[in-house]
Amino acid sequence: MVRQTRLDGESEDYLGAREKLRLAEIDLMRRREEVAALRRALPPGPAVDDYVFLEGPGDLGAGDAPVREVALSELFTGPERPLVVYHFMYGKLQTSACPMCTMWIDGYNGIAHHVTRNADFVIAAAADPPTLRQYGRDRGWHRLRLLSCGDSTFKYDLGSEDADGAQDSTVSVFTRDGDGTVRLTYSAHPRMADDIQERGIDLLTPVWHLLDLTPQGRGDWYPTIDY
Repeated sequence: MVRQTRLDGESEDYLGAREKLRLAEIDLMRRREEVAALRRALPPGPAVDDYVFLEGPGDLGAGDAPVREVALSELFTGPERPLVVYHFMYGKLQTSACPMCTMWIDGYNGIAHHVTRNADFVIAAAADPPTLRQYGRDRGWHRLRLLSCGDSTFKYDLGSEDADGAQDSTVSVFTRDGDGTVRLTYSAHPRMADDIQERGIDLLTPVWHLLDLTPQGRGDWYPTIDY
């Protein structure tokens, strides 16, 4: 039987509680696998508009080229590759970049070169291209493709912006059919229910999970742009 290594001084109460926790962690892992299987088994999603974004100047993949238009369908770099879009809360009524989103995206910058071995990945925001690009440069986001939604209704249609321009964070996954049709396969928002306001995309950053390992847990800590 697999069990935790016993250290000198560990009480029977501690060992019993630790074993109960280990078994609960196994149950949680298996439940996560079941949820992931349900996600993978979703039927083909609805076709979406071929939204047009603005990219540049100097965005990843654009060199030092001026601002240019790029369609959603053009973000796929190959057949059978999904596209993951993180909706960044920046622009319109969100006049300052969201600290929580910033923490998320700081992490994505570190792993984007791994993710893009298997899927295309971009960051989309309501902010105009120069503002978005400058913020990315200030944060050191050198591995990320940053897109401005410009005048498109992309964020509104996908539920990360309301009619007044208030922003929300969201992650969306798209696929592209052989005929070029783009389909939404999955979206997730922080608010999962009336009583679950900010936990819906927790799995997309390791910060919370590392804090959850500690006796104090995550508590009411909230990230800021600068510490």
